[in-house]
Amino acid sequence: MSDIFLLIKEMLAYILCTALAVLPLLIYFRNPYFLKDLHCTFLSIYVGIRLSRIEKKFYSILDRFLDKVAEHPHKKFIVYEESSYTYSQADRESNKVARALLTHAHLKEGDTVALFLGNEPWFVWIWLALSKLGCTASFLNVNIRSKSLLHCFSCCEAKVLITGADLQGAIEEVLPTLKQQGIRVFILREHCHVDGIESLSDKIQMESDEPLSRQLRASINIKSPAVYIYTSGTTGLPKAAVLKHERVWMGSFLLTFVGVRSDDVIYIYLPLYHSAAFLMGLCGAIERGSTVVLRSKFSASNFWNDCRKYNVTVIQYIGEVMRYLCNTPKRDNDKDHKVRLAVGNGIREDTWVEFLERFGNICIRECYGATEGNVGFFNYGGKVGAVGREHFLYKMACKYALIRFDTEKEEPLLFKHILLLLLAGETGLLVAKIGKRTPFSGYAKHKQQTDKKKLRDVFKKGDVYFNSGDLLKIDDEGFIFFQDRIGDTFRWKGENVATTEVADHLLAVDFVEEANVYGVKVPGHEGRIGMAALKLKENMDFDGKAFYQHVKNYLPSYARPRFVRIQDALVVTSTFKQMKVKLAEEGFNPALIKDPLFYLEDNKGYIPMTQEIFNCIAEGRLRL
Repeated sequence: MSDIFLLIKEMLAYILCTALAVLPLLIYFRNPYFLKDLHCTFLSIYVGIRLSRIEKKFYSILDRFLDKVAEHPHKKFIVYEESSYTYSQADRESNKVARALLTHAHLKEGDTVALFLGNEPWFVWIWLALSKLGCTASFLNVNIRSKSLLHCFSCCEAKVLITGADLQGAIEEVLPTLKQQGIRVFILREHCHVDGIESLSDKIQMESDEPLSRQLRASINIKSPAVYIYTSGTTGLPKAAVLKHERVWMGSFLLTFVGVRSDDVIYIYLPLYHSAAFLMGLCGAIERGSTVVLRSKFSASNFWNDCRKYNVTVIQYIGEVMRYLCNTPKRDNDKDHKVRLAVGNGIREDTWVEFLERFGNICIRECYGATEGNVGFFNYGGKVGAVGREHFLYKMACKYALIRFDTEKEEPLLFKHILLLLLAGETGLLVAKIGKRTPFSGYAKHKQQTDKKKLRDVFKKGDVYFNSGDLLKIDDEGFIFFQDRIGDTFRWKGENVATTEVADHLLAVDFVEEANVYGVKVPGHEGRIGMAALKLKENMDFDGKAFYQHVKNYLPSYARPRFVRIQDALVVTSTFKQMKVKLAEEGFNPALIKDPLFYLEDNKGYIPMTQEIFNCIAEGRLRL
């Protein structure tokens, strides 16, 4: 009898071992992304614990930087052109800047300082210095001018503006207004003889690099504003998104999720005044303790040479950048580099595949998010074209959904409508519940626009959700795909373009009576390019040269309408809203549009649009 029991015991053990051996295979065949889901689960728990500790005892990105200074003071932090700066050097440089601003600008905890500066080490030193003083930095886009510049500056209520020497001309344009408002303006020069602009470099050189007292920022907490980053929107002028310290941390943790290590070298050429480069790039590098290779601006011809020269292992991108790299002449050493990871958003499926085929086995981690948003995704599964993948832990922490959207009325369908939620594969508007762990801080001095981003009574009476303004879809495997952007903005060359702001500038042209600006899709290009439908004043003609001179003077290159359509009357809805969707769908094909069309020829002006020009664009022979 004992032999029988022993045999049964051995058989049960064999069956159990077989089941345990087969189980992973069964799980894998049912869900081939199981291991990646599991890895993401562990990372989510790790980040959740980190955030919980940060909330209980406030710990800022600056504190993380100072810990990294103590941990590896002689490690390279910033590499810029032919110069490099260690973590310790960056700390000391920022100490000098902080002392100079404390002495000469009389800054104190809670003050806001506007930073009008491009990609260079000074940007990093000044931001760190302001953090050490307990001040909030407001990052101004270096492409804005005149009215937009003054608007952005006034949004954050800064009393001090710091600018680079190369941007002095832009500041002088608005200097009379700044002086009238009593704004202190400092420029990174050793001498400046312009009344109302004070030199700063000489003052920094005179200061000590000794550490500053933590008491200078003693009252700053996780809910305090960390930075203002500007985003274009439906108001027509850039809005200052309020990023609190908790939001900075969430942005910086993306590099942890995608697998960036402390020994990585991260290449940043995207502008630091945007959230992608600042939050994910710079702050993410500090969180990881990595090295940053900083470049003033993107260069397709020098991209891979830089990667080889500086031993870059991680790159950031926007969709256009990947396409630009794929469009460069092929070389024998295209795969000769150490880049192992690319992090960004907006890459097309065809570009994704072409990029990997040409430049080698680089792990692409596509992500999705908005500067001011409370929801984001990243594609840890690696499915080509997806911006993210659903994960049960994230869905528990962030209550998001895709809901039906009426494209004709340009409004979402709320809980009072039937069929609110979507089936797998259907396109809908992304919304995310606003709560303690998923806050929406809104825009500085823009309560009306902040409220516009809030959807109330979505699933039940009294709930409040963030309206992303983006249309997404989720496939049957749980991967998330970006479809389109709604409202009055479109994206071109990595920049959000506010159509109403562009239209306001066009209305200043003496022969324009009405203007409707929208984005149109271009074959082979990411995003949408600007187009304007115009109604001319009575008995006046379209002057292509004069129109070009006007947009050149008042708009950055990415916001200038590349196509112009002249109409006898601009179509509006019953509530007198301009119709953009139908115009965008019609595009700029002269074979289909009978209205006069004009095309902006580079550096020459607007010329009549011809079928030959259209064919060159459609076939990729003419680059926009």
